[in-house]
Amino acid sequence: MRKIAAATAVAVALLAQGLVGAGAGVAAAAPANAMKPMSLYPPSALVLTVEPGTGDNGGFVQRAVTLNCAPTPSGTHPAPAEACAELKRVQGDFNALTPIGAPHMCTQLWQPVTVRADGVWGGKRVSHVQTFPNACMKSAAAGVVFDF
Repeated sequence: MRKIAAATAVAVALLAQGLVGAGAGVAAAAPANAMKPMSLYPPSALVLTVEPGTGDNGGFVQRAVTLNCAPTPSGTHPAPAEACAELKRVQGDFNALTPIGAPHMCTQLWQPVTVRADGVWGGKRVSHVQTFPNACMKSAAAGVVFDF
């Protein structure tokens, strides 16, 4: 009985490591990235865009950046560490973003700007769209995350 349990354990270990093929026990090479350990952090990777208009007329993307927050801030965002810290502060709730610092003075000019965030935050799929009356109001309300 011990020999059967030991043989089963070895076979399971070899199968898990990809060393035994599906057929007659032929050794098979596992893909290089198949053996990498999974990250200890849930993924947080976003594509952030800014487009002119209200976002409902199929407008073009004016600017786009990437933002990765786990395990370390990175991406093409001009201030990834600050943007990630701001998102962590509001637990990924884009509607709760607020500017940090002095208040902004903006005109009432109607020149709408739409921001989008698509991707994964804390391991969960997110899709956020918000339209501001103008670029100044966007900067005043959205903080560092959409400041690019």
